[in-house]
Amino acid sequence: MISYRDHIVFLIAKAHQRAQGALKGHLLPFGLTPMQCLFLEALMEEDGLSVGEIGRRIALDTATLAGILDRMVTAGWVRRETDSQDARVARVYLTGKATAAIPELSASIERTNDELMRNFSLEEKLLMKRFLRDFRE
Repeated sequence: MISYRDHIVFLIAKAHQRAQGALKGHLLPFGLTPMQCLFLEALMEEDGLSVGEIGRRIALDTATLAGILDRMVTAGWVRRETDSQDARVARVYLTGKATAAIPELSASIERTNDELMRNFSLEEKLLMKRFLRDFRE
């Protein structure tokens, strides 16, 4: 029988806890959660996405996304506007607060990645990312 210490679910769960903890620590100065950061990152790549498109890109269901969006609007990180072509669609835009924070926020994300992968060779880093992407699909 396989030990729980070698069970893939246990290993992934513990890796996830460590990664989330590291990212949370780096996001504290911004008052953001890892999910809120991911939400912002989608908009950093392409501002003005629809709420549905953000959900597809970061793989979140609409109920979870709605709560995150509401908190992000309230905190002044994003603004929500009705699409000019289709009133059923809400588009989300970064605010000045978010745009101003992008350099520091990006640096925090880089620090998190560097911290988590510091003991890996370049080849191991590439393999880790490939394995995780393959596992996700």
